[in-house]
Amino acid sequence: MPSPTERLLALLSLLQARRDWPGAVLAERLAVSDRTVRRDVDRLRELGYRIQSVKGPDGGYRLEAGSELPPLLFDDGQAVALAIALRTATAAGADIGEDALRALATVRQVLPARLRHRVDVLEVEPLPPATGAAPTDPAVLLALAEAVRARTVLRFEYGEDASEAPRRAEPHHVVAAGGRWYLVAWDLDRADWRIYRADRIRPRSHAGARFAPREVPGGDVRRYVSARFRGAHPDTSAAWPCTGSAVLALPERRVRPFAGDGAVEPLDERRTRLTAGAWSWGALAASFGRFEAPVSQAQPPELAAAFAEQAERFAAAAGSSA
Repeated sequence: MPSPTERLLALLSLLQARRDWPGAVLAERLAVSDRTVRRDVDRLRELGYRIQSVKGPDGGYRLEAGSELPPLLFDDGQAVALAIALRTATAAGADIGEDALRALATVRQVLPARLRHRVDVLEVEPLPPATGAAPTDPAVLLALAEAVRARTVLRFEYGEDASEAPRRAEPHHVVAAGGRWYLVAWDLDRADWRIYRADRIRPRSHAGARFAPREVPGGDVRRYVSARFRGAHPDTSAAWPCTGSAVLALPERRVRPFAGDGAVEPLDERRTRLTAGAWSWGALAASFGRFEAPVSQAQPPELAAAFAEQAERFAAAAGSSA
């Protein structure tokens, strides 16, 4: 059974997780009575947390936003999660490395000694963002996010050519993928959806006319962005444009770690069928070649033809270097 202190910490964590909590739901989550929840809420109020009682049939509680709160309280999982997030912030592609380290130092000062030790031993070396990706200015990310939230038309310069006329777009989503940040927006001049790299955006104004939000093709922004990155049609599937399979003369344990999003099917102790996708049939054939093992039973015929083309290309390359 958790101690009263642990129970208070769990209650505070729940109150911070969402806006309103019915008292009965809190009691169920904490495995205590409604009376215990009321008593624990009173204790948090005595500690300085501004918690409102929500009237209604169910009754409930709400932790006020923007309150001046006492020193932060984190359970073990939250402390570790926060440390990982701050230590790996530079891998996300935003230019906030120094700010993240200062934030971690500030949070560390208000942690109990036990949790401070756990944060200190968590040393992480984040990999740099994707090749060719410049860190995105946090001010740009904030400007984009504000425009998305306010539903206001955004005017911005894009890319290196400042002589081009500013773009006009209705910003709908800011997404992060592969160490880069992107803006998903409806381009007013092209009357179509576009995905813009945030590190190439220079906002001119984010206080334009308000617009009514649109639904991205397919209705799911993550599916839409994934489909666009893969070259698939976002209205139908997020699958790769070219998908095929082949049998590799390798056991499953040698294939699975490098299969990516492909499907691995062990056939016996020495053979594995891999089904994967790529931008083109040639790229898909080359991806099978990285396993450095005999390949057979390629399907569909387009993949088999791509293997033949790759073989001729590589043979020619070997002959030219002789």
